[in-house]
Amino acid sequence: MLSLVPVRAEPSDKSELVTQLLYGECYQIIGSQGNWHQIQIAADNYQGWIDFKQHCSVTSNYFEEWKAAQHSRAVDLVQTISSPEIRIPIMMGSVLPFFDGINVRINNQKYVYSGRATNNTLPFKINFFTKMARSYLKTPYLWGGKSIFGIDCSGLVQQVYGICGYTFPRDAWQQVSVGEEVHFANQTQPGDLAFFDNDEGRIIHVGIMLENQQIIHAHGEVRIDVLDHYGIFNHQRKRYTHRLRIIKRILPGAK
Repeated sequence: MLSLVPVRAEPSDKSELVTQLLYGECYQIIGSQGNWHQIQIAADNYQGWIDFKQHCSVTSNYFEEWKAAQHSRAVDLVQTISSPEIRIPIMMGSVLPFFDGINVRINNQKYVYSGRATNNTLPFKINFFTKMARSYLKTPYLWGGKSIFGIDCSGLVQQVYGICGYTFPRDAWQQVSVGEEVHFANQTQPGDLAFFDNDEGRIIHVGIMLENQQIIHAHGEVRIDVLDHYGIFNHQRKRYTHRLRIIKRILPGAK
């Protein structure tokens, strides 16, 4: 049980970081090689390799129970999970398995969490969604990152939607398949996703729409820029940085 575990493309510390595990996430081991476990993450089926020393075993019953439940998320930037024996720092977006308002449960062990958490019984509110998105402002860009200390564009989307109760794919090319198309940039509403491609037509970037055609996205850092029919215009650089491919509406009629 760690606050953050790197997941790599190959079984090597020198390999590309493809994603991260935040505290409370569950996964299955699907292979092993040397000191590395190949895993498949339960929430999004993403695969990669973790160091066996960072593996935390759970029972098969716990794994199936975890997959079947909807879990709260931590919303404080940094907090702690504790028991009489240990104290673990966790970050915003971390999963709080089977949280009852005081304790989280890993296998049969309970740990105290005293910070703020999402409440799965409350209705979705777009104001909370945009507040969570803005909470990541100034987070540095990190390829494969999912935390407030380093995040990539699709990681930002997955984390913000996850905090608000939506299970979302990990990569931008996967996320573009979700939702309904919005045909014009001036018709966007908060929560829409804008996707951007390269010269080969591959989806390489994604951002979350806010009000007034503003877009929050991870580009060097999590920042807010303006979107028009062509793409993202960076006022600091006085130029377009990303070419718009498509806009998708995930939350029709969200209030």
